[in-house]
Amino acid sequence: MSDTLTTELIAQLEALDTPTVCNALEVLVPERRGYGYTTKPLVCTRPGLGSMVGIARTATIRAAHPSDVRGSEARQLSDAYYAYIDEGEKPAIIVIQDLDDERGYGSFWGEVNSNIHKGLGCKGLITDGSVRDLPDIADGFQMLADRVGPSHAYVHVVDYARPITVAGMRVIDGDIIHADQHGAVVIPQDTAARVPEVAANIARRERVIIEAAQQDGFDMAKLRKAWGDAAEVH
Repeated sequence: MSDTLTTELIAQLEALDTPTVCNALEVLVPERRGYGYTTKPLVCTRPGLGSMVGIARTATIRAAHPSDVRGSEARQLSDAYYAYIDEGEKPAIIVIQDLDDERGYGSFWGEVNSNIHKGLGCKGLITDGSVRDLPDIADGFQMLADRVGPSHAYVHVVDYARPITVAGMRVIDGDIIHADQHGAVVIPQDTAARVPEVAANIARRERVIIEAAQQDGFDMAKLRKAWGDAAEVH
C-alpha cells in the first residue's frame, strides 16, 4: 500500500465520481485545469461498479503485426511484464497505450488477462486499445477502453513502466488514478489527501443552487440570490 494512498483515503476517493474529483483538482491545482485527465471518449464496460482508485502501472502494446521479439526473448519479456505488475504498489490500475496506427486491432484484454491482473492486485484497466470477452471478465474488474473487439490478433507487450498517453491523459508509473464511467484523471500525490474535503465544500455550495432551482417560482432573481448564498458556504 502506498504511503500516500491509504485504505481510508481510497475509500473516501472512491465515494466520489471522477467529475467531482476533477472539480476539486481545479481548486487545489488550478494550473492543471486543462490537462491530466482523459479528453477522448472511452467505453466503460461496467458502469455499475462505480469509481476505482489505484496506482498506475503502465505498458504499451501492438497487435496488428507479429512481434519482432520471438522465442525465449518473448517469453522473458512477458515474464518481466507480469513480474512488474506483481511487484508494484497495490492496489493497481493498469494503463496501456496501444501503439498501432489502427488502435484496437487486437485485444490484450479478455477473460484470462483480467483474471491474472485481478489476482496480481489490479482493480481494473484503462486503455486506448480494445477489450473482449465481456461476459467472462473477472468479477469486479473494471475496464475503460477505446472499443470492444472480437480478436487478440498478434497482440503483445512492447514495453512497460514508461510514461504513456492514453485518451489524451499522460500517465507515469506510480501516478494515482481515479476513474469511473466518465473517464479518468491523475491525482497529484501531494494533493490527494485534500481532495475529499475540497470536494465536500464544492458539493455544499452546489447544493444551495440546486435546491433553489428545484423550488416552485424559481427565476433569475432567485438564481442570483442562490449564487450569493452559495458563495458564503464554507
